Amino acid sequence: MTPVLEGLRIVEGSAFVAAPLGGMTLAQLGADVIRFDNIGGGLDYNRWPVTKEGNSLFWTGLNKAKRSIQVDLRSPEGREIITQLITAPGPDCGIFLSNFPEGGWLSDATLRAEREDLIYMNIIGNPDESTAVDYTVNPASGFAMATGPQGSSMPTNHVLPAWDTATGLTTALGLLAAERYRSRTGTGQMVKISLTDVAFAMVSNLGYLAQAQLLREDRVSVGNDLYGAFGRDFPTLDDRRVMVVAISGRQWQSLVDATEIGAHLPAIEQALGLDLSKEGDRYQARDAVAAFIAPFIARHDLEDLRRIFDQHGVCWGPYQSFLQLVEEDPRCSTQNPMFAMVDQPGVGRVLAPRTPLDFHEIDRDPPAPAPKLGQHTEEILLDVLGLPAHEVGILHDKGIVAGSAE
Repeated sequence: MTPVLEGLRIVEGSAFVAAPLGGMTLAQLGADVIRFDNIGGGLDYNRWPVTKEGNSLFWTGLNKAKRSIQVDLRSPEGREIITQLITAPGPDCGIFLSNFPEGGWLSDATLRAEREDLIYMNIIGNPDESTAVDYTVNPASGFAMATGPQGSSMPTNHVLPAWDTATGLTTALGLLAAERYRSRTGTGQMVKISLTDVAFAMVSNLGYLAQAQLLREDRVSVGNDLYGAFGRDFPTLDDRRVMVVAISGRQWQSLVDATEIGAHLPAIEQALGLDLSKEGDRYQARDAVAAFIAPFIARHDLEDLRRIFDQHGVCWGPYQSFLQLVEEDPRCSTQNPMFAMVDQPGVGRVLAPRTPLDFHEIDRDPPAPAPKLGQHTEEILLDVLGLPAHEVGILHDKGIVAGSAE
């Protein structure tokens, strides 16, 4: 981890993507993130993909660098332990991150009665707090109708949980903003963030809402083309595919030089009445331009194209499966300083990332693995809550708490 947030303690109660990602983002920056789960694991503890032994690669992927405590959350004693953990005294404590329903023993009012300056970051689905997940938000956002083969009327969901990801990262930002506010004013607060709000805000930020509202235009699917500029995928000689993109004038000239199509451009401009020095005109002429680029790419294999494109500074990338990514791309290997091999308990030796943030004045420590479920139960009870050892033993005997070996 990178210790820029060292000393900050966050208690996390979470499942699935957005909340665990928010907590892990902070943990990889040095915060002490304590994740609590019901004994035996929560809703996402066994979520796919899993190893042959059934251990979740999903769970270990999203909980790196955290500490873990297992508690019987159905019992009053277990709930009291978590309440004490969330509301523990100290200027760098009293911060709770969760996507659990904000109610009952985890309501803001109940927890704030124990610590008035509590920071409570709560992730919800819709703004009215009704249920929503990434796979219901994305269809409503309009993106599914603009994704898929050109001319298709069938909506296409992408597999990346984009709104979970954006919400998780925005959650980490919001939590730090609330902590900054508390450090200046002494005032804690409840902060709500809606998955739908994050998605719809981005639809607006990218100009799609204004396009629909002011121009009365709907975005249609254009396959793998880049909307508004030239970008298209092409097959190579060795049956691979590459994506080439030319947004800026410099990128366009690099692509023209690399693919040797410059002599054909005046005829395209004259025939279509367009100016290919303009980004939007290149989009309108994309089929004509692609007709000259395609034969060039088809005559070369991937390695030849890599040499030619890199030599000319073309903006491009190969299409890769996940397996090809991990086997072929040096950016996804220990050649990239972000990555290192980590011994992940229950999984094996895996490639794992540090934080993507590269602070030039602070070294990035090796990435920390995800904990085993309940791995830190005893040390949290003893060191964080200050319980006597014999009381911890009683809690174990009564089944209120559990360690990783139980």
